[in-house]
Amino acid sequence: MTQHQVLEYDVVVIGAGGAGLRAAIEAAAKGASVGLICKSLLGKAHTVMAEGGVAAALANVDDRDSWKVHFADTMRGGHYLNAWRMAELHAQEAPERVRELEGWGAIMDRTPDGLINQRNFGGHAYPRLAHVGDRTGLEMIRTLQDHGIHEGIDVHMEVTVSKLLMDGGRCAGALAYDRERGRFKAFKAKAVVMATGGIGRAFLVTSNSWEYTGDGHALAYHVGAELVDMEFVQFHPTGMVWPPSVRGILVTEGVRGEGGILKNSEGRRFMFEDIPPLYKESTADTPEEGWRYVVGDREARRPPELLTRDHVARKIVKEVQEGRGSPHGGAFLDIAWIKEHIKDSEDHIKKKLPSMYHQFKELAGIDITKEPMEVGPTTHYAMGGIRVDPDSQMSTTVPGLFAAGECAAGLHGANRLGGNSLSDLLVFGKRAGEYAAEFAAGNTPVHLQDEQIDLAVQEALSPLERDPGADVGPYRLQYELQHLMQDKAGIAREEGGLTEALNELQELKTRAQAMGAGGSREYNPGWHTTLDLQSLLTVAEAVVMASQARKESRGAHSRLDYLDKDPEWGTVNLVLKKGHDGEMELRREVIPEIPEELQKIIEEQG
Repeated sequence: MTQHQVLEYDVVVIGAGGAGLRAAIEAAAKGASVGLICKSLLGKAHTVMAEGGVAAALANVDDRDSWKVHFADTMRGGHYLNAWRMAELHAQEAPERVRELEGWGAIMDRTPDGLINQRNFGGHAYPRLAHVGDRTGLEMIRTLQDHGIHEGIDVHMEVTVSKLLMDGGRCAGALAYDRERGRFKAFKAKAVVMATGGIGRAFLVTSNSWEYTGDGHALAYHVGAELVDMEFVQFHPTGMVWPPSVRGILVTEGVRGEGGILKNSEGRRFMFEDIPPLYKESTADTPEEGWRYVVGDREARRPPELLTRDHVARKIVKEVQEGRGSPHGGAFLDIAWIKEHIKDSEDHIKKKLPSMYHQFKELAGIDITKEPMEVGPTTHYAMGGIRVDPDSQMSTTVPGLFAAGECAAGLHGANRLGGNSLSDLLVFGKRAGEYAAEFAAGNTPVHLQDEQIDLAVQEALSPLERDPGADVGPYRLQYELQHLMQDKAGIAREEGGLTEALNELQELKTRAQAMGAGGSREYNPGWHTTLDLQSLLTVAEAVVMASQARKESRGAHSRLDYLDKDPEWGTVNLVLKKGHDGEMELRREVIPEIPEELQKIIEEQG
């Protein structure tokens, strides 16, 4: 029997990004004792990569904005596969959450009148993104951490959860190990909040950092939680493509929100082609001249570069495929052109986009105030995740297990609008923490069996007991998985490739189960990668199965063999669950009918 430390809390939060921090703060404010588990260092959350802004209908820049317009935009952007109740709560509560954050010390950019400034972003009818230059996520994390330290939260940094622990059918805690020494910790809790982020590391080209291995999705799935919408993986249209060492690093949509335009190798602004019906086309070369975005009887200036992310990403891929791409397989994103219209444009760009200026200057040797950037699609965000109750954020099938942020599904449907991720984590992080604390207070203490913990420890240690071999190392296997997903389940999919992907995933799973890590528990990144692979393989299988089942193109899911939307799929979610035989099972489920009053809002907003 391996020794392990036992820590007991009312609520354990797994993940210390924006959703996890907001959940921990709320649970502690409700009187719960809270343990916060952080896979990396506190402050290194992926939330800091969300640079452009937080979407909330504050109506500070355009007073026509409202929660109803935001709700309608979110539903339209998600192709109406969203959980409509989550979209309603999100739009209604986002302004309060942003003002609350400001009250906690967040320093936002200001309008001349001293209000929180807001910028345009893709898919939003009006300027809606409250921002801090292009470092909004960083400011949010700083504010949440500064506020959270006063709530008495215990933070466990550089600790990875390997398995959720159960008391009967109820989630009762988690087994974890510290990444430095490999010492095990059993967290005993009346409620567990999953806030682990996304799955980007299952793909080769991604904006996601090393932590994003789908841990929350997989951990929840293996104790009976349902996953939904896993076919919808968002490829952000603008990631760096050169040099190879920085390929995939995010180039914020804020560049386009501040006037950046996309051009092909011929110098042509290609986004004016194939405009969706909501847009009235203009032949002008600048967003200021003659371009109109029309929804119902409302109009707003909208450059075509701020169409939804799925549309822009596919347009860039089309230019590359037809031989009009940039030298390194992308397109040119140009913000320097604004010098023709804005006095002191260099200072303006550096003020509005300081991180992007330094990122390209230091990593690519490009001065974005003078020359265009090379960009291309990068795996960015998972719309799919753990299926939760819209109000409480508790798993629909596992009592005591809650989820918030990117690892929870429902809000975004088939495609997420830029900026909605940050307001999502504030709104539903708060709700998850609140309801987790209530659940903990209203339920009896949990009991953890030593046998369950010992078995989980043995499973985690088993790679160290196997021969690492010469050809089946964890890094090689992860690389093969990423190549497989990028090539056969990436931005454009088809039946043959997805069938091959499923077969190859089964082979990779067999190899992973026999794979050894070598070395000891201490300072062993190979062991960590071996355990991460179990999560990556689970989420990869879910993405491929759902992608194969949905025989249409909708939102972020694009099929080369089914290029159009199919009305038959327009009201259907795909739900995945672990079967009694241990195999992944998939079923179609019709989305509950939207209430008449919300349907009326959608119709009124166009």
